[in-house]
Amino acid sequence: MSKFDREAAWQVVTAWTTEPSLLRHMLAVEAAMRAYAPRFGGDPELWGTVGLLHDFDYQQHPNLDGSGHPNVGIAWLREHGWPEVIVRAIAAHAPELTGVQPESDLEKALVAVDELTGFIAAVTYVRPSRNIADVQLSSIKKKWKEKAFAAGVHRDEIERAAQALGVPLDEHISVVLAAMQANAAALGLDGAR
Repeated sequence: MSKFDREAAWQVVTAWTTEPSLLRHMLAVEAAMRAYAPRFGGDPELWGTVGLLHDFDYQQHPNLDGSGHPNVGIAWLREHGWPEVIVRAIAAHAPELTGVQPESDLEKALVAVDELTGFIAAVTYVRPSRNIADVQLSSIKKKWKEKAFAAGVHRDEIERAAQALGVPLDEHISVVLAAMQANAAALGLDGAR
C-alpha cells in the first residue's frame, strides 16, 4: 500500500474526526478487521486500514441521505489517490447509501464487525468494572436477547453479515471480542476512569 498505510490512514482520521467515541469505534473496527484478515488470507495492514478509515467522514458529514457519509469520504479518498480496494470496501459498508454491495471477504468482514464492535462496547460500559476483560460471550448473548439494550444496534444485520461471511454468530462475536480485549486500553475499555 506504500504511502496509503496505517499511519496515513490515522492522519486522515484525526484530521477529520475529534469525537473520542467515534475515534474509539474506528480503532475497534480496525482491531477486529486485523484479527479477521489471516482467517481469509487477507493482509492485516490492508484490512486494518479499511477498518480504521471506514467512518472518517462521519463526524463532519453525518447526514445519511446520500449526500453525506460515506459518499463524501469516498469521493475524498478517490480524489487523493487511495487504492480502489479501500474505497470500494468503505462504499460496501453502506450499500443502502452507495449502491455498492459487499462482495469480497474484506467487504463482508467490515459489514459484519462494524455494528458488533459498538454492541460489545455497550455491554462493557454496563459492567461494574467497565473492563472488557470481564466480558464473556455469554454476557454478550444475554444482552443480545434484551431488545431494549442498545436498541439502535441492528442485531439482524449483524447476524446476516456473519452468515454472509460464513462464520457462525457465536464464533463471530468471539473473534471480535478477543480483538477488542487485546486493544482494551486504546479503546477506552480497560476500566480506567
